[in-house]
Amino acid sequence: MKHFTLESNMRATIGGAFYPSGYSMVMFPSAEDADRIGHRLIENGVSGDEVYLIDAETVLREISPTVSDSDNPLPSAGTDAATVRAYTKLAREGHTGLLVKTKDEAAANQMMELVRTVPYSIAQRYRTLVIEDL
Repeated sequence: MKHFTLESNMRATIGGAFYPSGYSMVMFPSAEDADRIGHRLIENGVSGDEVYLIDAETVLREISPTVSDSDNPLPSAGTDAATVRAYTKLAREGHTGLLVKTKDEAAANQMMELVRTVPYSIAQRYRTLVIEDL
C-alpha cells in the first residue's frame, strides 16, 4: 500500500474539496479491517500503488481542510463538501480510510465484494461530476 499525500489532482477544480476522481474512498471503524481489506485487494491483483491506507489523523490533517473554503463564495453545487464532512466526523471517531483506484464499475464491484466482508462506515466512488454511494 502506498503512503497517502493529498495531491492537487485529488481536489475538485471548483472549490478545491477532496475529489479523487477515479478512486473510491471507504472508511472502516476498525483500522485492522481497513488494513486487511487493503492487503486482500493487492493479493487479488490491485496494484499496491493504487491502494492508500489513510489513518484518522491523516484524514483530519490533509482531507478535512479541503472544505474550509469550498463553499465560498457560493455553496457547492454537489456533495463533495458534505462527503468530506462525513469523513471528518468518522475520523474524529477514530475510523480509518482506504482509498482505492477504481477505474470502472467492475473494479468498484470487485473492491466492494471484499469490503462487505467486514463492517464499514461509508463507501463512495468518485467519478467525473458524480460521487456514487457504493
